[in-house]
Amino acid sequence: MEVGRVIKVSGPLVIAENMGEARMYDMVKVSDTGLLGEIIEVRGDQASIQVYEETAGLGPGEPVYNTGMPLSVELGPGLIEAIFDGVQRPLDVVWKKAGDYITKGVEAVALDREREWEFVPRVKIGDTVQAGDILGTVQETIPVEHRIMVPPQIASGKVIEISQKKATVTDIIARLETENGTIELTMMQKWPVREGRPYKEKLGPYIPLITGQRILDTLFPVAKGGTACIPGPFGSGKTVTQHQLAKWADAEIVVYIGCGERGNEMTDVLMEFPELLDPQTDEPLMKRTVLIANTSNMPVAAREASIYTGITIAEYFRDMGYSVALMADSTSRWAEALREISGRLEEMPGEEGYPAYLGSRVAEFYERAGRTICLGSDNRDGALTVVGAVSPPGGDLSEPVTQATLRVVKVFWSLDATLAYRRHFPAINWLLSYSLYQENVDPYFRELLGEKWIEMRREAMRILQEEAELEEIVRLVGIDALSPEERLTLETAKSLREDFLHQNSFHDVDTYTSIDKQFRMMELILNFHHEALKVVEKGELDLDLEKLFALPVRERIARAKYVEEEDLAMLQEIDTEIKQQIGQFSGEGGEEEIA
Repeated sequence: MEVGRVIKVSGPLVIAENMGEARMYDMVKVSDTGLLGEIIEVRGDQASIQVYEETAGLGPGEPVYNTGMPLSVELGPGLIEAIFDGVQRPLDVVWKKAGDYITKGVEAVALDREREWEFVPRVKIGDTVQAGDILGTVQETIPVEHRIMVPPQIASGKVIEISQKKATVTDIIARLETENGTIELTMMQKWPVREGRPYKEKLGPYIPLITGQRILDTLFPVAKGGTACIPGPFGSGKTVTQHQLAKWADAEIVVYIGCGERGNEMTDVLMEFPELLDPQTDEPLMKRTVLIANTSNMPVAAREASIYTGITIAEYFRDMGYSVALMADSTSRWAEALREISGRLEEMPGEEGYPAYLGSRVAEFYERAGRTICLGSDNRDGALTVVGAVSPPGGDLSEPVTQATLRVVKVFWSLDATLAYRRHFPAINWLLSYSLYQENVDPYFRELLGEKWIEMRREAMRILQEEAELEEIVRLVGIDALSPEERLTLETAKSLREDFLHQNSFHDVDTYTSIDKQFRMMELILNFHHEALKVVEKGELDLDLEKLFALPVRERIARAKYVEEEDLAMLQEIDTEIKQQIGQFSGEGGEEEIA
């Protein structure tokens, strides 16, 4: 192992000499305490190293050991339910070794070498297998079957030995005969984090990721294998929205990266997820979740590693044929880590001090999302959906990280501080947000719910946009200047906002809404609008709009969000009441009867 010497220490940046054999992104261990680092610049025999641990007390002359290997993650049984730091050290193991705070140079292998797993083979001796083929399975948790695959580096081979036994991740479970000789396989793979895992073919994003959040599924859907970003100022609900997606999105595996955010937010995840039951399996949500925790009090440089560690683990589960949802909270903290290292390298700064390559780094990360046909002879497909939170200073969406992200992602959920102050959550601004997957996923919704869903969605958006225009008039000249039709539009828009788009993530029923229930809720609101419009258009001079808007059925429409999924037939009764009450209202003596 080559030994270099430290000649300069500048925070997380260490410069070492006598590193002539060094290559970009090689892993190194700095000083005899074994601080983990990665080479990010090479000049002659000098190498610049970003160290993923605290460098206080480090000085010139200390040794640097080059491992000759890039930063890699261990992939195998034991990932699910685990909580890792940014460089894939399991935090429970680190805690047992070092206590509440990670001490310098502490080492811990990512996957437990002692734990045994029941390996069940899927191939037999004499079978020919290729890269990505499933050799066998391990029931890692009740919801997750861990599929042990032929590593991508092995083109093909003949199975000459396969075991059915309890084994650790380092035990040999199969032997293959290849062109280059016999290869022994274990249940564990290693993969460099900065290199995307290979696949056969990318597929189009035509299947929506159902989240159970009404504003997202109805107005701004994200496709499986798609990319989305949630930018917003402090307190607008980025983290809660990502928690909701992690809890309820119809993904089979969730990878949650806490990248530079406050520790108490990660604590919420750690406290909630083991107690939340997965609606599909009635098992704790942690049974299909991997957590990467690199909070704001952890070393800055490790934030960059945490993003790549998380997405590599997510790609691994995608390659098994699973639908994976990755939440990164927040990429702004990752970009700030890039800015700090770039400044210490004395690189020419770009806008607001961020490095000139910020845009390409952001693109590299999001481009690893996608729905793919995986390697292997069975042509299974997997999907990796990436949702990144962005924390622009002061909520300024024109800052570089937000703009670099918007150039890459296809869905923009714009969080609005004004809505948050009005206690409207999720505080997603329906006039600024957009989804470029809408046309792609419309055929799916059309087949599931019919053409009426598409028409209702368009009408709802039209009403919300008209409301914004009418509010300007009301502010200038008052509501009396509006026609009855325009006042009805305002009332319907209010119902859409308060009864449909507003959703309480802490309410047992309202926290999740199925697509069928979303359809019926929207239908109730628009049916009331259409029936009321018939009365308004008759032009009766003595029409009392306030009484029309205060019909008892309005309260039932507002409470529809709290109807249990198994009681959806009740919404049909509300639809009948709408017709009856408005019909009585417009008939002779109807007003007195309703009043």
